[in-house]
Amino acid sequence: MLVLIADKFPSSGRDVLARLGEVVYRPELSAEQLPAALGETKADILVVRSTVVSETALAASPPLSLVVRAGAGTNTIDTAAASRRGIFVANCPGKNAIAVAELTMGLILALDRRIVDATLELRHGTWNKSKYGKARGLKGQTLGLVGFGQIAREVAVRARAFGLKILCCTHHPIAPDVLEAHGAVQVPDLGALLDASDIVSVHVPYTKANHHLIGADQLARLRPGSTVIHTSRGGVVDDKALAEAVRSGRLRAGLDVFEGEPAGGQADFKNVSGEVGDLYATPHIGASTEQAESAISDEVVRIIESFVARGIVHHAVNLNERVARYSLVVRHLDRVGVLAGILMALREERVNVQGMSNTIFAGGEAACATITFEQAPSDECLQRLRDHEAILAVELRAARA
Repeated sequence: MLVLIADKFPSSGRDVLARLGEVVYRPELSAEQLPAALGETKADILVVRSTVVSETALAASPPLSLVVRAGAGTNTIDTAAASRRGIFVANCPGKNAIAVAELTMGLILALDRRIVDATLELRHGTWNKSKYGKARGLKGQTLGLVGFGQIAREVAVRARAFGLKILCCTHHPIAPDVLEAHGAVQVPDLGALLDASDIVSVHVPYTKANHHLIGADQLARLRPGSTVIHTSRGGVVDDKALAEAVRSGRLRAGLDVFEGEPAGGQADFKNVSGEVGDLYATPHIGASTEQAESAISDEVVRIIESFVARGIVHHAVNLNERVARYSLVVRHLDRVGVLAGILMALREERVNVQGMSNTIFAGGEAACATITFEQAPSDECLQRLRDHEAILAVELRAARA
């Protein structure tokens, strides 16, 4: 297999992947250059970080069967187009959670103590203790976490050490033992969280439903002097509305992500952080620690190794979540043609197979196949299978409602 890596990726990970096949390392590729590179290399597997993967790129290499996002979010990949072409899309969830949580806490602390402004004045030779020797302090404040996935939970762990009270909101109920372990209280909705928080930190993926989840109306609900931290994905927060709220003196903010941010490592970028003093910003570096990059590299390698060796894709994000109505469990002798005969019998019944696995028992004499589908085969078909000399047992199971 040929693996095209179209973003920065550690040499240690590239060395391991080279044992599986050819690796082409092109970290300089832009979204516009990617289709040509895929067409030229005829890559089987594509690894990206922030580079946009369009439908045109996916169509450029007919052998392409797997795209791995070396990170968590997959909003830069056209997953719908990948699904239409039968291309797996996988990510590495949670591997950068600690790194992003650390930056989140760094922004909270920096804003409370105005570290950036104090440093800049000192660099210009100004000692201004009277101005910067004032801070509210974090202990006893309430931190509201929008979303409660792995990153938000790592933030909660660190925030508790600073004496912050933790609230969270999410669309799904969180198990009481998970809340207790993180010292968090789940509130009914986003409005309730905004009303009760001194600091709001956003940790949800970007989707159409989440576009400007935090906009002018939501920011208006925050108490004067509150802080907004955004380290998730550009577009979840309305940058202009946030900048206006900070400019007015009502809020402070720390951002690591922006709407329309550049995809590359260096570029000209006019953004809201240049206009507002109480808005601290970093150029989407939340996951950029050596520890996180190493963990993500290891996970990318694990995903590709599993796919190449066994056809299993860990963390695939574009699979149909529909549960099949029936499963057929067939214990059989491990002989040539047995599985083909089973599938032929189902084909004659016009049963469309949706999933299949086959496990070989120790000794290599017998195996067990599990086949899933929507329409049940007839009793006659099942009996023909049971009568086959190489089939040991046949069981049709209906999925529970």
